[in-house]
Amino acid sequence: MTSTMTFTAARQAFGCAHHVAVTRQVFFAPTHVLKRASKQSVKSSRNLITSVHAMAKREVISTDKAPAAVGPYSQAIKVGETIFVSGCIGLVPETMKFADETVETQTTQVMTNMGEILTAAGADFSNVVKTTILLAEIGDFAKVNAIYATYFPSNPPARATFAVKDLPLGARVEIDCTAVL
Repeated sequence: MTSTMTFTAARQAFGCAHHVAVTRQVFFAPTHVLKRASKQSVKSSRNLITSVHAMAKREVISTDKAPAAVGPYSQAIKVGETIFVSGCIGLVPETMKFADETVETQTTQVMTNMGEILTAAGADFSNVVKTTILLAEIGDFAKVNAIYATYFPSNPPARATFAVKDLPLGARVEIDCTAVL
């Protein structure tokens, strides 16, 4: 079974006129396109698509070392080598209460919770490629940023930060992330 296809093979199999590079990446082709291709190309295409489906198995990630979800969602989902961590707030897992009302304490707890979820998925902060930070008060940006930076001392991930009207349970900060193994 192959997980790669050259540009020429992809062009022959799928009739693509533009550049296609497929190496361990998700590549989908409609069945009617595959039927038009030659038998050799169809065999290669089917192997590739079979490989893609094997990589794309959806796995729910859950750990008792981070707070349980406070709604109908999972702590994280792993698809292939990509991990999507749901928004974490600063709840202490054992009590399901905030350790403190300060944004600094909540941010530290958020990052601790996120680290535990990443660990349960077989990753760590070095695997994180994107984060989103939600703040109840934009004035807390510098405080949150200082703590956040200690978890990504070099090559920090891409990030977006927003101030929002309210966060779940009155949290001061919420952070989600995407990681790649």
